[in-house]
Amino acid sequence: MLALLAGIACPAAAEPAPEFVIDPAQLQSLGVGLQKLTTSSAAVGAPAPAKVTLPPELDMLVSAPVDGVVTQVLVGPQDAVKSGQPLLRLSSSALGEMQLRLMEVGSRVQLARHALDRERRLFDEGIIPERRVQEAQAAQRSAEATQRQAEAALRLAGVGEVTISRVAAGGRLDDGLTVHARSAGWVTALDVRPGQRVREADALLRLANPREVWLEVQLPVGAAVAAGQQIALVGRDVSAVAQSLGPLVGEGQTQTLRARVTRGAALLRPGEVVQVGVPKVGGAGWVLPQAAVFHHEGRAFVFVRSARGFVATPVRVSGGAGGVTQVTGELKAGQDVAVRAVVALKSAWLGHGGGD
Repeated sequence: MLALLAGIACPAAAEPAPEFVIDPAQLQSLGVGLQKLTTSSAAVGAPAPAKVTLPPELDMLVSAPVDGVVTQVLVGPQDAVKSGQPLLRLSSSALGEMQLRLMEVGSRVQLARHALDRERRLFDEGIIPERRVQEAQAAQRSAEATQRQAEAALRLAGVGEVTISRVAAGGRLDDGLTVHARSAGWVTALDVRPGQRVREADALLRLANPREVWLEVQLPVGAAVAAGQQIALVGRDVSAVAQSLGPLVGEGQTQTLRARVTRGAALLRPGEVVQVGVPKVGGAGWVLPQAAVFHHEGRAFVFVRSARGFVATPVRVSGGAGGVTQVTGELKAGQDVAVRAVVALKSAWLGHGGGD
């Protein structure tokens, strides 16, 4: 009798119904945030370290085009530069010798042209044989080829076309050279200072153009990652696509996965080390913030938005890393899942159903 009375006085807690009503005003006052399910994702593995790098064509080393002395440095470390912007100035005697050679060759080209014109007139008058005209033509072609070579050397040194044309015509020579940026970017290293003497091909500075960045992810040996898989950075709105897994094993018994950043490249800096969540091949599910998943009586749930309010939908947690979790269950693409103020929704759900 005592046991029966105790059962009547303390009835068992009712299981809350899956769906409960939340009107838009309550939704706003609770501060509930939603995330739309797009497509199922591969299972998330443990976080892995990754270094932000640049493709070789976007990491440029600016070297000295000729021997000389640095007279002026026009940029500083971490400065942003535009394409064609002056970087520094060099004073070079070697540059003067290159210009002098072009001037001398230009004079020989003019003499060769005059000689060819004279030989042609004499040949037309029948005074000289045709062989003399052919020899004059060969001399002119040789002089013009030497001039093109001298112009190419100056062009390679960074001398502009206007200066080259002026020198070839016998005009004024320049005693200095301005080194310009060939592309936009940031100055990541400055290796010289005013008054420093440099040799041809010595490093002057380094430019990085971050319009496209890559990740070098260090994975344990034997990790299975397929090309084209999506990779997310921990704590940042940045994603990348896996490209290739290197065959070599490093000292830390890791392999390097190269991934191209497809979203959020402006949030990264070359040389930075970040954490990424690498997906596992063969797993599938839905990636949600860890705050979206709650537990009740030993089971995991998420709140799915319905026409009347929310439905507490059971899920299975299959993995997670870096603030995100992988779940599977009766979820569909296009559904909205609560990812913020989930504790408040759980209280409302249990209150509607009479649970604890």
